[in-house]
Parts: sequence; C-alpha cells; structure tokens
Amino acid sequence: MLQGKKILLGVCGGIAAYKVAFLTRLLTKSGAEVRVIMTEDAVDFISPLTMATLSKNPVIQSFIKDQTSGTWENHVELGLWADLFVMAPATANTISKMAYGQCDNILLATYLSAKCPVMLAPAMDLDMYAHPSTQKNLSLLQGYGNMILEVGDGELASGLSGPGRMAEPEAIITKIETFFKKKSSLKGIKALVTAGPTYEPIDPVRFIGNHSSGKMGYAIAEELANRGAEVALVSGPVHLDLKNPRVQITKVQTAIEMLEASKKVSGEADIMIMAAAVADFRPDNPATEKIKKSSTNLPKITFEANPDIAATLGKSKKKNQILAGFALETENEEANALRKLKEKNLDLIVLNSLKEEGVRFGSESNKVTIYTRDNKKLKFELKNKKAVAADIVDAILGLKQ
Repeated sequence: MLQGKKILLGVCGGIAAYKVAFLTRLLTKSGAEVRVIMTEDAVDFISPLTMATLSKNPVIQSFIKDQTSGTWENHVELGLWADLFVMAPATANTISKMAYGQCDNILLATYLSAKCPVMLAPAMDLDMYAHPSTQKNLSLLQGYGNMILEVGDGELASGLSGPGRMAEPEAIITKIETFFKKKSSLKGIKALVTAGPTYEPIDPVRFIGNHSSGKMGYAIAEELANRGAEVALVSGPVHLDLKNPRVQITKVQTAIEMLEASKKVSGEADIMIMAAAVADFRPDNPATEKIKKSSTNLPKITFEANPDIAATLGKSKKKNQILAGFALETENEEANALRKLKEKNLDLIVLNSLKEEGVRFGSESNKVTIYTRDNKKLKFELKNKKAVAADIVDAILGLKQ
C-alpha cells in the first residue's frame, strides 16, 4: 500500500516519542521511504541513532548540516520531497507554534514550507489536551487543511488517566494508508461544482446579491481534486483563490451565466455539486445607465425569476450521474430540504440552518445534515468547512449506484 511513498516524519519532545520507533519500522516495512526531523527536545526521549537506523536515512536536527563546511539542511526541499508530512508525537507547544506561524526550529520551518498534506498525532496530558487554547489551535490547524488524528484514552505519563495518548503506531499506519487510498479514489472522475453568490444587476453600478463567501464550494472542489477528480468549478464573484492543477475555474457574475457555464460541462460530469447560493430572482429591466439618487423619485424595481440551476440539471441528469444540492433554511428545515431533494431530482442534499450556533455567512465552519435519495440522514457536528467538504464527498461516494 505504501510502496514508494515518501513520508517525512516530524518527532517532537514528548514521552510518546518512543512509539515513533515502531511507527518508523512499520512504515519502512510497508515500502515507504522515510526521512526524520527531530526537535531539540525530542532527542531527550529517543536517540537520533535509533531513528536513523530504523529509517535508513540520516536524522535532521538543525538548519546546519556541517559546521565545518557551512552546509545547511534545505527545509524547502524537504517539504517538496514528501508525499505526506506526519508529525508524531505533536506536542502542545509545537501545535501552538504551528497554529500561529512561529518558526524557531527546522521542524517548524519545514512545516511552513511544505507543499504536501500534513497529518498530526497529538500527544499530551489530559488537561493540556482539554484546554480551550489547545482545542482552538487544533481547530485552526484543521482549518488550514491539516489532518488531526484522534488521541487515545488511557493512562498517561503523569499517572492520570484520560484522553491525550498518541494514537498507536498501527492506527497511524491505517490512517496513512486510508489517506493514500482516498487520494486516488476519484481518479478518472469528472466533477462540476458551483460556488459563491450571483450578482444580478440593477444598473451598471448596483446589484442584488447575497452574503455567500464561496468557501464551502471551494473546499468541496479542493477535496474532490485531492482525491484525484478533474474538477470544473463555476464560481460567482468571491475573494478566494484555489491553485490546484485538477481544478479549472470559470468565473461568472449572474445566475444565467452560471447556468450556461454549468451546462457546458455537465454532460461529461460524473458528479455535480451545486454549492452556489444562486439569487432566486433578478431585476427584470436593469438600467443601462446609473440610476441617479433622488429623495422625491425613488426607483421602483420589479423582478423576474432566475433559473433554478440544480433543477435544470436534474431534469437532464443521466442515470450514471450524481447530483447534489444545498438547502439554506430558516424554518421547517428538514421538510423543505426533503421537498427540494425530490422536486429537483437530486441524489443528495446538504442542509444548513442559520439558526445553528457558530454558523454564519463568511465563517470558516459549518454544521450540516445530509439527506440522501436512499433515505439516509447523516447529521454532523460543527466543523471547519474543509472537514465538512470531506464528509460531503464521503456521503456522495457512499450512495448506492
């Protein structure tokens, strides 16, 4: 499973560092190429000689490789070399520094330079792990796209018992194998994603729009691409950028432009996810010149309906295509979502409610419930949108064909 994979292993200073010897052995036995970076404190718990012997590569401990010659360790090159950067154990101190971009050792410098995905296996005492600052830091790191492994629950070095133990090496190996399996799970699949708001012109200066940031749709597009799919992202006006060679972005302004751009690629799409917050209506006769302000003669604007993009694609959907939509509701949430699921010929609908605590336009988090065509209801806790995107893609892949 891991044959030929390049794993960069970051070891921090904690008692759980002794487990990394077993993890390294498991990685090399699985065929992975392993390079190890250790912090200054880590060497107090396990020797660099042990890690070098098990990894079959010299251990990296500082920026300077050779004091005599003045040669240095290229942390940028390390981050480019790896297919995956695994931090185990990840201590509270290092987690805090990672969350806020501090850089006082080569491990942190490599993390900040890394282009590869990053996986953390936290390890600390239960009170440190439960502290709000640690939980906030972990949430921030997850929001940056890092994968956070669950801690174990049991006896700790302090003598206390509870959550905080580093995941066992066998569990970490399973997570790494799952990661690489997911990375290629959508290879050969084409996907269409819509994201962001639409702006419907009143005149050349003003428009009707909404507060959508596009973050959810962009996160979904990135998740699909990270699993190997070729993604066509049709985006309304947002202040976001996504640089992924598997994502082609088409930028539009209005609902009609979004529909036309979506129709151009929908015929070849295997998966279509309508995450955009499309305006339901538009001014029926937008002015060709800027409407002048007047306190005595206020403009009267009449509207006409915009096309329903999800419903339009649902009518022409082929048997082998999957179509997912979104429902943002403020009342009768479940009933309205289920109605849309059926009326628009969707295979899956994602419900968010503005009444949920922590859910608001422009935020980094979301709390969703997913309803599927085969009568499944999947309810999730509040998560950052990258994690929500993974849940949505998992739900789509779980649909019965």
